Parts: sequence; C-alpha cells; structure tokens
Amino acid sequence: MKRYLDDRVQADLARKMVFLTGPRQVGKTTLSRQLIAQRGGQYLNYDIAADRAIILGQRWSPQAPLLVLDEVHKMPGWKAWLKGVYDGKPADQQLLVTGSARMDTFRQSGESLAGRFFGLRLHPISVREWCEQSGATPDGALTHLLARGGFPEPCLAENDEEAQRWRRQYFDGLVRNDVLEFWRIQELGTIHLFAEMLRTRVGSPLSLASMARDLAVSPITLKKYLDILEALFIVFVVRPWHHNIGRAVLQAPKVYFYDTGLVDGDEGIRFENLVATALYKQTQWQHDVQGKEAALHYIRTKDGAEVDFALSEKTQLTELVECKLSDDKPHRALVRFASEQAPVKAVQVVRNLRHSFTLGAVEVVQAAEYLRALAA
Repeated sequence: MKRYLDDRVQADLARKMVFLTGPRQVGKTTLSRQLIAQRGGQYLNYDIAADRAIILGQRWSPQAPLLVLDEVHKMPGWKAWLKGVYDGKPADQQLLVTGSARMDTFRQSGESLAGRFFGLRLHPISVREWCEQSGATPDGALTHLLARGGFPEPCLAENDEEAQRWRRQYFDGLVRNDVLEFWRIQELGTIHLFAEMLRTRVGSPLSLASMARDLAVSPITLKKYLDILEALFIVFVVRPWHHNIGRAVLQAPKVYFYDTGLVDGDEGIRFENLVATALYKQTQWQHDVQGKEAALHYIRTKDGAEVDFALSEKTQLTELVECKLSDDKPHRALVRFASEQAPVKAVQVVRNLRHSFTLGAVEVVQAAEYLRALAA
C-alpha cells in the first residue's frame, strides 16, 4: 500500500539520513521494505538477535544502496553511535532509521545529530489515503475509518471481527510489553487501568487529580503515565490555546487516541477523535515536510464557551474547527470566536450534511469532503 510519506521519504533520503517514527504497526516496516524492493538494500531490526549482532558489529553490506535500521534507539548511546555510522558510511549509501517508542527524543538530541537528518512522523490512514487506496468515496472512506480505525491491518482486514481481535492484542501488548521494556514500571495494572479510563474520556478536559483519586495514586504519577502513553504513540495530547504557552501547559489537556477504534464512546465521540487524528496528522505533516510551526489546540473559556479544535502557526490562530454529527446550525462559541479572532477561518465539520454552505463568518461543511481535502 502506498502511503502519503512514500515520495517524501525517497526525496529526503537523497539528501540526508531520515528518521521515520510513529506508532507500532502503523506501516513503517512495510514502507521500508517496499523501498528496499524498489531499489535494493538491507533491513536490520535491533529486536532480532541475529540482526542485532550485525548492527553492533557494523557488518552490514557497504554496497547496500539503502540501509534500514529499525529500533536502534533501544541501544545505549544510540545517538552518538548513529552519528559515527552516518559519518562513516559510503557516500552513495542512503540511511533510513525507523522506530516507535521514545525515538522522538532525537528532536532534543543536542549537537550529536544536528544537520544530519530529516525527521518524518507516519500516522494512521486518513480519509484521503483510503480514497486513493480503495477507490472509495469520501463518505465511504469516513464510514470505514470510523468502524475500523486507520491502522493498516484492521483497516485492510476482511471483517470487523478480525479487526477487533487485532486491536485487543495490539492495545494489551503495547501497555504490557513496551511499558515494562522502557520504564520498568511495577504498577502495570494501574497504568493499564489508566489507559482504559482514558478511552472513556476522549474529547473532555482531563482532570488528572480526579482520576488519581479514583486510582489511589498521585497526580504526579498519572502525569508520568500520560507521558509514557504519549511516548508509546498510544495517545496524543491537545492543549488549550493561549498566547501565553506557559499558562496553556498548566490548563487541562484533552486526550485522543491514534487508533480511533480504541475509543470507548458514542458515534459523536469517535467522530471527534477521527477528526482530531486527521488534524494532528496535518499539523505534523506541515511541521515535518513544510517546515511550519503548526500545532493543534482547543479553546475553552472560563464561562464554558468551547471550540473543539484550533489550528495555529507560530503564535497566530489560523483555523477554528467544530465537530458535529448532524447539527448544521453554526455553533454559538464558534460564531463568537470567529468574530473575536477575525479573520481566522471558522469551520463547522458535520458528519451528516446534505450540502456545504457559508453563514456569516462560519463555513458549515460535509465532514467527508473536508477531511478528503486535507493535504495529508
């Protein structure tokens, strides 16, 4: 399956080393192997004992046009080691480094890898990708992704039962294996329960203090658990928009799942999560590919007015997005903030809508068509 980053990965490999990160089983290995099939090369996975011996001894083929190193971030001192590998490789050998948990730390890697890499983050399949892959209509693609989520295996599964079997094994395996591997946490049952609780709190401002009381742990412990779930690419956090970034961090975040199929809620909540994944994918694509300082937020005021999502670039809001299943009447808070933040674009994305229209400063649009039009 061709993914939205395929061409970008190939273009960037011609110039520098590429770091490709993202959730487990989102398609990084498949993308890598497809590139090797096209141009030749060697794939080595640090998790496999035989491959690990080759990696540690640097005994891969110097003639390989493309060298793919997977999960090498698990190696102690991997950044300095990788710097040496990159600096000493043949000039015509391209280097692709892939990984999931914790590998995004390369973005704060200091000077050791500075100027030597491009970083790209691979996300689950979007409405646009599924339309291009399957020939489905935008509405058909949206319906399919709401039912299956955007990870390749359940998305391509023969039936819903197979998709659900994959999801249960995937979720339990991530929490059990990766958490223990990277953090050696003894309270495995507690973090698993915390992750399960998050599935029912998607789209709502998160009170870690309240959840901590329910789990009989400290809010600081839950904050650590949330950081771990983020590092494992199970969830991502959307923080409130505020010109003062420090204040934004102190306010309650919202949490969404990379896999919409993990959301435990009604159709409206699952739809909001899917839109969140699409917008988050878009902002990270803008950041990684276009070099923009793009980010995803939400807006909530002390008087309770709230808009689901707010897109920004640097310190400026660029777009407000409200999600609705079928309500085509412009959301009151969206109208308010569209006026206060003019000329920021304001869009109400509606799942069930006969046709799109504009009313005042608010565009009311069909969700499937809106999501299909996103660049990623």
